[in-house]
Amino acid sequence: MVLLISAVLAGCSGGGSQGRAPILGAGGTTAALAPTVTAVTPANNATGVATSNPVIAASFSEPMAPITGAASFTVTCTGSCTSPTGTVTLDASNTVATFTLTPGTTLQPLTLYTATVTGATSLSTGLPLASPYVWTFTTGIPPTVTAVAPVNNATGVTTNNTIITAAFSEPMAPITGAASFTVTCAGSCTSPTGTVTLNASNTIATYTLTSGTTLQPNTLYTATVTAAQSISGLAMVSPYVWTFSTGVAPNTTRPQVLSTVPATTLPGPTTGVPTNTAITAVFTEEMAPATITGSSFTLTGPGTTAVAGTVSYAVGAATATFTPTAALAAGTTYTATITTAATNLAGNALAGNQAALPAASNYVWTFTTAAPIASADVSVLSTNPAAGSSSVCTNAAINATFNVPSGLRMDPTTVNSATFTVTGPAPSLTPVTAGSVVLDGATGTIATFTPLNALTAGVTYTATIMGGANGVKDLAIPANGMASDFLWHFTVVNCSSPPPVALGSISTFGDFGGSAGMTNQGILTIVNGDIGTTAVSTLVTGFHDSGAQCIYTQTPLNIGTVNGTIYTAPPPPTVGCPTEGTAATLAIATQARADALTAYNALVAMPGGPDPGAGNLANLVLTPGVYTAAAGSFMIQGGNLTLDAQGNANAVWVFQMASTLTVGGPGTAFPQSITLVNGAQAKNVFWQVGTAARVDRRGGACLFYPSDAADGPTPVLFCVACRLLSTRFIFNI
Repeated sequence: MVLLISAVLAGCSGGGSQGRAPILGAGGTTAALAPTVTAVTPANNATGVATSNPVIAASFSEPMAPITGAASFTVTCTGSCTSPTGTVTLDASNTVATFTLTPGTTLQPLTLYTATVTGATSLSTGLPLASPYVWTFTTGIPPTVTAVAPVNNATGVTTNNTIITAAFSEPMAPITGAASFTVTCAGSCTSPTGTVTLNASNTIATYTLTSGTTLQPNTLYTATVTAAQSISGLAMVSPYVWTFSTGVAPNTTRPQVLSTVPATTLPGPTTGVPTNTAITAVFTEEMAPATITGSSFTLTGPGTTAVAGTVSYAVGAATATFTPTAALAAGTTYTATITTAATNLAGNALAGNQAALPAASNYVWTFTTAAPIASADVSVLSTNPAAGSSSVCTNAAINATFNVPSGLRMDPTTVNSATFTVTGPAPSLTPVTAGSVVLDGATGTIATFTPLNALTAGVTYTATIMGGANGVKDLAIPANGMASDFLWHFTVVNCSSPPPVALGSISTFGDFGGSAGMTNQGILTIVNGDIGTTAVSTLVTGFHDSGAQCIYTQTPLNIGTVNGTIYTAPPPPTVGCPTEGTAATLAIATQARADALTAYNALVAMPGGPDPGAGNLANLVLTPGVYTAAAGSFMIQGGNLTLDAQGNANAVWVFQMASTLTVGGPGTAFPQSITLVNGAQAKNVFWQVGTAARVDRRGGACLFYPSDAADGPTPVLFCVACRLLSTRFIFNI
């Protein structure tokens, strides 16, 4: 006992008291201790703190009096940040004080905050804290939806599109309980049921309709992601809501690989590939993320030795990436394979390069490695709108074009709503909700931020591309990043850019022969999509699709492949193909023709524009806009036409002709091309043709790929090298 008491007294005296009163006071009485803060939330120097409904609290060594009057509990920030307001409450035991933000307000992301408790007093003794208690914490970025499929406001979505996806800016916790991912429809429509899953990286949520069910035709659906939280505990600031409308037809077109890194060469292997590269495939359409895995996308070498790595998929960019765990060996031949286990959102298996269309097959390519490439900085080459622009339209998208050191593509998984942000008005920097943030499919170097809602006229906005360790990256050489943030400002005014014309159910068709049919001549024709006519099946000749014995009057010299379905009026084309040439296929063709006519009329109704080449568009470089043939006809003869998007991946061109379009010639000896540069996308180029369209010869050039167009009441709206759509006249291919 004596030894124990001596130890206690020795331990509580002298310099260890930290300025408190001694335990024994005058006359042997015990003096009260001043209260202390024993713990805080968030912890001192914490990072990644939630911006919405954060828990900011201080625990005390004893029950405390209400923190009012001279006592205070404040949360502050500096610079352009506005310090939050809120209320302070004590729990039932009076030992924990909590600062609660004013309803409807949040903390700002990536901001340093200082919390201070001053003058708080003990409930029992009235003694105050010996000095203010101060600690700091830094907020994180709340998770956001960065891309969805189907895209917001999509039309003509196929009825068997049974997978709806939402990509997030960071890994997410399971979407269960209060968190939800729903798909609904109104009126007489019954909202679908389904299950929600996350991919292996927890960055993509997939809503899969209950097995055996499909979407209803000609129906508006609303998809909503609510209350989802990141793995680190940060919650979405608000629900993310988007809509899409279905068409009448299912999707029977197999997805294909559009391009690869390293490039695919025949017979291969591609040589000189750096050992520190990532392997990438860009698809012709959105894929089901759950089918892009380490089993369906593999790398082997040398020989059949499996290479360890991780597989990711980018919604919106339709890009799959295999990133090796370690650098590849130099001077070694590798084989990359994507199997038929990879499917699109409708469940159609990949059409690779190991079998002829319309069969499913693996996609395989080979390459040989050389030395690694030294890392270098990514930079922003240009922006649209430009820095300081004062005439940006309210429906504008914001674009940044990157200079990529590898000379290839940016990593789409690093270009999202966390690394590409828009805020305004200055200086309060209110975040703009992104409808999507994606890379363009053609080059992979243009990032586009599309606001979910229109921007506000008269407001100056700030766009920021994040650099540093968590910023945007080169895809081929993952070590290549941007050294620091890049930002610019622009001001919005009341104007609007012409939007792409909605194609509705005709969007799934590669060719449409109006009410007259269509004919193929030759053995090289491949249509990646559906074809159709409201005429009888016997007026479609020289084609076959993937259906068993669905052959439309082919001969040995006239064989056209349709990677999709052929829709006509009865009768069926053959006895062995009873599912085509029916009342059901006629109904789909009829709706497609009606949607083509609607799109054509929308193009006709647009206000006319200039005729920059007096009818001949050869050797011109045209920026986005509406162009009208003064004499009724456009031609491209004597040189190529270039369409320059100036870094705007959403740029739209409309060419209006009362009569004809001629590309190439005169004759077949002078093929001409239409070149798309600086983000121009063929799907946003529309040719409204009054009477006839002719391409004398493509000469091997891919004029548009892929391209969207629709067609008109007089015979044709023509889209080179992709969609040929007519409402009345026959097509000869």
